[in-house]
Amino acid sequence: MGELHDLTAVEQAAAVRDGSLSPVELTDHYLARIERHGATLGAFMTVTAEIARKQAAEAEAQAVAARREGGALPPLHGVPVPVKDLNMVAGVRCTFGSAAFSDFVPDVDDHVVTLLRAAGTILLGKTNTPEFGLPAYTENRLAPPARTPWDLTRSAGGSSGGAAAAVAAGLAPLAQASDGGGSIRIPASACGLFGIKPSRGRVSMGPVQHDVTGLSTSGPLARTVADAATLLDVLTGPMPGSPYGAPSLPPGETFAAYARREPGRLRIAALPQPPIPGVGLHPDCRAAHDAAADLLRELGHEVDELELPVDESVKKVFEAVWSVLAAMRPVPPQHQELLMPLTRHLRAAGAGVGGVDFAGALYAFRALGQLIADALLSSYDVLLSPTLAQPPSLVGGLRDDADPSAEFEAMGRFTPFTPLYNATGQPAVSLPLHWTEDGLPIGVMLGGRYGEDATLVSLSAQLEQARPWADRRPPVWTA
Repeated sequence: MGELHDLTAVEQAAAVRDGSLSPVELTDHYLARIERHGATLGAFMTVTAEIARKQAAEAEAQAVAARREGGALPPLHGVPVPVKDLNMVAGVRCTFGSAAFSDFVPDVDDHVVTLLRAAGTILLGKTNTPEFGLPAYTENRLAPPARTPWDLTRSAGGSSGGAAAAVAAGLAPLAQASDGGGSIRIPASACGLFGIKPSRGRVSMGPVQHDVTGLSTSGPLARTVADAATLLDVLTGPMPGSPYGAPSLPPGETFAAYARREPGRLRIAALPQPPIPGVGLHPDCRAAHDAAADLLRELGHEVDELELPVDESVKKVFEAVWSVLAAMRPVPPQHQELLMPLTRHLRAAGAGVGGVDFAGALYAFRALGQLIADALLSSYDVLLSPTLAQPPSLVGGLRDDADPSAEFEAMGRFTPFTPLYNATGQPAVSLPLHWTEDGLPIGVMLGGRYGEDATLVSLSAQLEQARPWADRRPPVWTA
């Protein structure tokens, strides 16, 4: 065995169960790597070393008892899983990526944190995020920018950029992340990871931070499909007060089991062209898409390339809903001046969206979901597209404090594909199947029918087996 971080999360959990690896040893290993590389990568907002070591000692005692008594342990027991700083952990600072909340300490856990605790995972800390998760990069006024470890001049993406940087650099085996417009899939593409945006309602966003639009959900970022599927099993399930509920798996089934199962022959619609007028597709992103389509055909799937009419209306209604979400965030009046220019711009725009227009935008999302279900997913099982229209951006390359309106337009050109699945509630994944000649990762995206997350897991695992990516590692991995 090499370094501990060479092991997948599933392998680490198995070693904890059989006693060949201690959660204390594993936690100390990751804390040392965070101390060595965390600031350079901008991976963490807050490191919770004391909590992590306490949890690791408890997990070790529970593992010893389970071996002695023949008891079972949860699938990720003793494995470190950091939490994104948009999510609340009771007693731990939660900044939401904003200087306006630099000292905020909640007294309640988000549901995902409750489930992570119950699963015996270890909290290394809170990963870096941009202010309120609004941009497609991870830069704020509290921490260094999150950088992809494949090229430290380039952004890890957003808004789960800290989580992606941590996993891709071996500072955590996998991570909880969240996605309201692509915030799991964008960093997955930029950092060479596998990320899942689950179906709406698969993972609860409560008990405090319910998203009334249905755009946002938590999900996993990981190096392997099996790791991501196992974390999705941990995060999945109805919680008190959850307003949505995705269809459950059959009794006794898990997403981890689907990662070991062939998907069968599928019909796949390839959609390489950006759905927004005037948005270009970088040749490397087109090459990634085409290579994925060819691989799917080699694996026996039927792939038809379709050219859908471009339409700016979805972009406009998404902007309206996104700005309302920014405006809804309660910020103390005395802290308004601490907000980033983009946040202030979006909050001002959101304040001007009337109730009827807001309701109309949400209706447009539902209509879009119905259209895709009727026009595409009645004939096809899966949709394929690039994850992003461009390779990872330079740090600061998307940010424009002097003109936040232009910044928002630039982010739309960078991420024309991802918001679709937030609007419709469908599941989507990003897979690291392609690297440029310069060594930058380029993701491709698969989307599925609502509730059919398991199909995407099985298909992704098949692609991973055919073209493995986990052994491809950035230079910082061995540092």
